[in-house]
Amino acid sequence: MLLKAHRSANAVAYRGGFSLLELLVVTSVITLLVAILSPSLSDARARAKQVVCSSRMRQWGVALACYATENDGMWPHCDGLDRGPDELDDPGLTKEGLADWHGWADLLPPMIDLKPRRDYPRFNHPGESTFYQCPSGRPFESNGVYSYRPFRDGFYSYAMNSCLELDSNAWPPADGLGYPMPSFLDTALIRCPQRTFVLFDQLMDPRKGFDAKRVYRGAGKYSGSYPKSFSARHRHGQSGLGGNILYADGHIQWQRKVWKDDWDVELEVPPRDDVNWYPYPVVKRPEKKQRKRTRGGGRGGRPR
Repeated sequence: MLLKAHRSANAVAYRGGFSLLELLVVTSVITLLVAILSPSLSDARARAKQVVCSSRMRQWGVALACYATENDGMWPHCDGLDRGPDELDDPGLTKEGLADWHGWADLLPPMIDLKPRRDYPRFNHPGESTFYQCPSGRPFESNGVYSYRPFRDGFYSYAMNSCLELDSNAWPPADGLGYPMPSFLDTALIRCPQRTFVLFDQLMDPRKGFDAKRVYRGAGKYSGSYPKSFSARHRHGQSGLGGNILYADGHIQWQRKVWKDDWDVELEVPPRDDVNWYPYPVVKRPEKKQRKRTRGGGRGGRPR
């Protein structure tokens, strides 16, 4: 009787465990599920980062609108101290007197209760987890790839369209009078605000330079830049990779690329008549009238 009970207990204990074959089957099923779900989770994370990027860029648009309201419809300078001189040649000139002291990355944050970028010390600049950056815009971690040190000096995963200032409307007068410094860009003169680029996702990986075939060691160094610095880092459905763009009217749009197929790849800036990059109408200079020549051919010649 005791032997029978002992055998029954062993049978129950055996039925309560798993055989090696059962464990292998369960492990295989879990591995298969992870393999199936991993791309979906990765895509979901990437999509979430794109949404956050759009949200932050929209906040920059709000800050621009607030700044324009307080400065007679003007916007700040596209470039910052990242393009300014390290040492001033004129001892009577201060950094505050430079246009680069008044860049958008320094003047706009206070509009939404944040401090200017220039107030951050070395090795403590805003990273991709902050409002200042795109959450997908982390620098490529490798020594010697960049022409600067992004984690020491700071980087910009958003860039303002530098073509906004390639127009005489954006230049202060020679006498420095009658101009609402430190503002620069007159938004009232923008001809197509719904088509004009203001802020865009900037390239951060030097290995993926223009057309992904050139190395650009200054990736992310400047707060203002040109079309070849545009970054395609956000996937949009079946359309592939692209980047977010803030337009002058405040809306955000994903775009696969910004360099147009009919542009010469050797150009550094787009053609002057492109409304996406240049906000102001092209000013055509009147043609000079040619002076009639006398029959003698030369200037002041006598008729024969």
